[in-house]
Amino acid sequence: MAPVHVAVGVIVDASRNILITRRAGDSHQGGLWEFPGGKVEPDEPLSAALARELREELGIEVMLTSPLLEVRHDYGDKAVLLDVHVVWEFAGTAVGLEQQPMVWVNPQELASYVFPAANAPIVAAVQELFAG
Repeated sequence: MAPVHVAVGVIVDASRNILITRRAGDSHQGGLWEFPGGKVEPDEPLSAALARELREELGIEVMLTSPLLEVRHDYGDKAVLLDVHVVWEFAGTAVGLEQQPMVWVNPQELASYVFPAANAPIVAAVQELFAG
């Protein structure tokens, strides 16, 4: 089974908080928190996919990113490849355009939210990035 390639954004605000959103109840891993993003379309550059997904989901324009990590995870019913980038600068104000709940969280508080298993390495990487 080929993994679903997903562009993921760890969006950082001026206070160094991280934006997380809750997955729709009827989606895979529904009801859990996640870092925003979505599927990379065939032949779509990763940077274009990330910009498109964050514009569609949150209404923001990506300005400056850097790669954080890649996560491969097999849930049994679905395999994913998460291509994770930190979004250091963006234009606009993030709003849940798909009516998804969202919250800005201090990186050290991320562990108190329930994420899909594939997101555990992202939470750890973000906490390490912003430690101290």
